[in-house]
Amino acid sequence: MTLIKSISGIRGTIGGETGDNLTPIDAVKFAAAYGQWLKNQSNKNKLTVVIGRDARPSGAMIQALVQNTLSGLGIDVIDLGLSTTPTVEMAVVFEKADGGIILTASHNPVQWNALKLLNEKGEFLNGENGKKILEIAENDDYIFSEVADLGKVIPKEGLIEKHVEAVLALPYVDVEAIKKANLKVAVDAVNSTGGIAIPILLERLGVSQPELLYCEPNGQFPHNPEPLKEHLGDIMSLMKEKSCDLGVVVDPDVDRLALISENGEMFGEEYTLVICADYLLGKLNGPVVSNLSSSRALRDLANAKGYEYFASAVGEVNVVDKMKEKGAVLGGEGNGGIILPDLHYGRDSLVGIALVLSHLATSGKKMSELRASYPEYYMAKNKIQLEVGMDVDALLENVKNKYKNEDISTIDGVKIDFAEEWVHLRKSNTEPIIRVYTEASSQARAIELGENFVDELQLMATI
Repeated sequence: MTLIKSISGIRGTIGGETGDNLTPIDAVKFAAAYGQWLKNQSNKNKLTVVIGRDARPSGAMIQALVQNTLSGLGIDVIDLGLSTTPTVEMAVVFEKADGGIILTASHNPVQWNALKLLNEKGEFLNGENGKKILEIAENDDYIFSEVADLGKVIPKEGLIEKHVEAVLALPYVDVEAIKKANLKVAVDAVNSTGGIAIPILLERLGVSQPELLYCEPNGQFPHNPEPLKEHLGDIMSLMKEKSCDLGVVVDPDVDRLALISENGEMFGEEYTLVICADYLLGKLNGPVVSNLSSSRALRDLANAKGYEYFASAVGEVNVVDKMKEKGAVLGGEGNGGIILPDLHYGRDSLVGIALVLSHLATSGKKMSELRASYPEYYMAKNKIQLEVGMDVDALLENVKNKYKNEDISTIDGVKIDFAEEWVHLRKSNTEPIIRVYTEASSQARAIELGENFVDELQLMATI
């Protein structure tokens, strides 16, 4: 497995050869590059970095390596131990730290891990800063501290609770209504840190006796940790067996939220952001943002309520940049990522759960009834393997020219908006492929549209 290096950090599988996998040497190298970058841009004598990890088995080893590397650079570390990505992001601000590192490979299987890097705002780094860190690592351009100047590792507890308190303090999280509604909630936390955070949140919201499935944070994922329908048969069955009102599923670092309706059917990850927007718009007045590969349903719902919608390039940092530019009150990604600026600029499943429960409690509707009220779209995802010598930019330019009379965006690859459907073609940042995303009013048509464009691109590549 090739070690994946990007502007937001590094990820790879544990073990193997240095430079090809996420080995201890690689973890130290990139932690040192990040720490040196922080020192290069700061005038402070002493810097502080917050570190937390998900529950995967390699986490403790990687965390020890990263923390001691930063200490060797003279940087103090606030050690949150087992935590969530949004908690670490918020802790950077809570603790007035200079940066943060989240040790998680998100939805990747258990053999993976990663270092995700944050700035002093608790937000992912932009492209310019990420490139500087990669250059430092490439050139081994770091200077370690002498013994009198080594940093300290400071364990810190209670940050998940502080995160939950911040969610509960939002004026539109209706704790009293949730308590009165006596909703029954099932949770699948894939045996990671959602199993710590979500029960704390539900208890504070007055959800008594939730049905907890795979909530022991031991890192032994009981199924593929990506929260997709094909991996969630257990909680879908539990929903019907226990007559639950809502099912919530998170990935290992708790920044993606999938929902299950009371009938045991998937609500659809693309619609997590839609249901939150449905609840918030009117309470908060302003535009909403998602990326180009997210469902049209958010745009349609926002427009129907009289609000603007804007699309960003794919990637959380791009969504956040567009939200700031447009003054958006809510944003996110179609993978179940909710970004609420009133809390922080990061995807956060805990605030998503609180908003959905508030909507259920105040509307008096069932999840299936809410889902039926939203525009109905279906997505398909394809990919084209890149061959040696294939000119991706030329291919995408040819597609743009062929469909120049349609509504086209080139913010990120090429997206073609037809009247009733769309296709988005973009080169992957992590794999040698072109991603082909399509959406239409039926699953069959979304699949057909995607296959048509795969065939069209492959034909263009041979000409």
